[in-house]
Amino acid sequence: MSLLELRNVTVRFGGLVAVNDVSFNVEEGEVFALVGPNGAGKSTVFNLISRFYTPASGDILFEGKSILGTAPHDIPDLGIARTFQNIELFEHSSVLQNLLVGRHTHCRSSFLSDMLFTPFVRDQERHHREAVEHVIEFLDLQPYREKLIAGLPYGVRKVVEMGRALAIQPKLLLLDEPASGLSVEETQDVAFWVEDIKKVMGITVLMVEHDMHLVSSVSDRVLALADGKMLAIGTPKEVQSDPAVIEAYIGADDLTEQEEAAQ
Repeated sequence: MSLLELRNVTVRFGGLVAVNDVSFNVEEGEVFALVGPNGAGKSTVFNLISRFYTPASGDILFEGKSILGTAPHDIPDLGIARTFQNIELFEHSSVLQNLLVGRHTHCRSSFLSDMLFTPFVRDQERHHREAVEHVIEFLDLQPYREKLIAGLPYGVRKVVEMGRALAIQPKLLLLDEPASGLSVEETQDVAFWVEDIKKVMGITVLMVEHDMHLVSSVSDRVLALADGKMLAIGTPKEVQSDPAVIEAYIGADDLTEQEEAAQ
């Protein structure tokens, strides 16, 4: 059984078909990437899985069960965590405090027990802090632990957002353009972390990314989209060499020019 499965999903916004009959599955323990030009439907797919959008037709299954009846705020409880293209952090809180927010799905105490700070609440708080400290160490965020988000470089903020998602301890991590706006060195760090998230933490990763070098280096399988439709699915090498994918990325005219230049 696949961890995540999309079955013949279609999304319409008025007369626009943003996602057209898309089907794919993500197996437990793999890194799966969605690629394609701007407007291909990649972010729409992420918003479907996050339950911000509801498909006009089709189904989305997580661990074999449909999630179409699940509210967006309940998705983390299923074991699905997500980052965003536009970083969503609390600017005037510390790195530690932002990561602790990621533990909200694991809070089981009542208002009264919190007020009385019972032994159960103390044990729970200690467990949350231990989980967050593990993420801080994993992502090399120790130098920024107590620093406010507002004073951090963009690259560090991206790492903190990834850390907050990891603090949920998800089964499936959705990374929305993790290398966007990063330097070459920072992108290399992302590649190492994605590999370790899979191998060390045992978390399955579904990633939207434009950096094809990053996609090729960390992905087990890739799905290429264009205009909301599936172009190709397979290994990074298979997808990158697919004529339909090449044409969607660089255009038929440019492809012909490159072929003529190579002869």
